[in-house]
Order: sequence, then C-alpha cells, then structure tokens
Amino acid sequence: MGILDPYTELKPQKNKALGGPVLEAHDLACVRGDRSLFSQLRFTLEPGSALIVEGRNGSGKTSLLRIVCGLSRADHGEVRWRGELIREVREEYYKDLAYIGHLHGLKGELTPLENLRVAQALAATTPRTSPEKALAHMELEPFSLLPCRDLSLGQRRRVALARLLMSPASLWILDEPLAGIDRLGVERVEALFRDHLDAAGALILTSHQPLSLQQTGLKTLHLG
Repeated sequence: MGILDPYTELKPQKNKALGGPVLEAHDLACVRGDRSLFSQLRFTLEPGSALIVEGRNGSGKTSLLRIVCGLSRADHGEVRWRGELIREVREEYYKDLAYIGHLHGLKGELTPLENLRVAQALAATTPRTSPEKALAHMELEPFSLLPCRDLSLGQRRRVALARLLMSPASLWILDEPLAGIDRLGVERVEALFRDHLDAAGALILTSHQPLSLQQTGLKTLHLG
C-alpha cells in the first residue's frame, strides 16, 4: 500500500489485464577491454513486476541498464519491448521508458521547481502531474526554490526521482535510486515504487540497500 495523500492524480489507473512479458532480454553479453562482465544473460519482465540487479562494483550492473535502455550496444544478444527489438521501435520504447542513472540530470544553478519545469518542457509526452505536485509528493516543497547545488545528495536524488511522478512511462530503469536518501525518504521512494507496480508498471533497478517492496513479481538478478 502506498502512502495516502491528496495527490491522487499521481497514481495511474490500474490495468492488470495486460498479459505476457513486456520486456525480454535474450543471451546478453557485455565485454569491456579483455574482460567479460556477463554472458548468456536472460530475463523477462511482466506488467507489475520488478527486477533488482545485484553485484559487486564493476560487475556490469550499470552496463546492463544502459544496454536495456538502448544507450549502449550489447556484444551479443537482444532486448525486446512488447515483442519487438528495441532498436526497431525506438520512438515507442522511449515514450514508455523513464531512466535515471548515477547522475541526477539536474542543473545545479536551477531550483528543483525550475529543473522539473525544464524536464516537462523537453518531454515528448504529456506529464501526469505538475512539477509543484511532484515535489510536494516527494516532500520537497520547503526546498523547491533553492538552487539544487545547495541541496544535500539525498534531496537532489529525490528531485531527480520526482520526474518519475510526471512521466507516463510504464517502464522505470533506475541506477542506485536510493543513494544518499535517509530512512524516511527511502520509505517514500519505496511507496512510489509499490504504487507504480500496483498500477501494472515495470521496474528495473540496482541498489546496495535492501528494498521493502513485497510484490509477488519481484525478481533478483545477480552479476559477477
């Protein structure tokens, strides 16, 4: 159950009628220099399911996420979105994909509100909610008019994650989304994830911190 609040429009309508995997990875391999990070890697992701990618530093977690996002090419194998190769349905795939990597993607001289307004203006899709309500949902209203460079690491991370509330994307791919976030902030982010999965969204993430999702569709993939 997610955290109850007045921002009910932030939660997409549930749609459990979708069947079969939306994302499929077949025999993925990644080589860096003379080192194989992983090979023959396979997984599927269904609506309402999450995949947590684990492994030590340097095991290829970020490389895998970038391959699945289409930002890097696998040395072998393929990724399919709703049965089609992602390179052949790139426009459709990117409309359904929200990716947040290690970097926050924020301009330090801009405020959280200004950063979200820029993200809204650049988006190729209609936002689900306003930047103001997204920041309120992440309990960032008191900091909304401060330059992002003056915020803590955890606060900047929550500003970045607030973009998810504005995005209609059904697939979220997140690299260490909990980095720097305190316990209460982690609970808020976990509730955000649970709401997304309950609404038939899909989630792939890496995290050095344990997560409390408790969804039946939770999967773990260990690298290295």
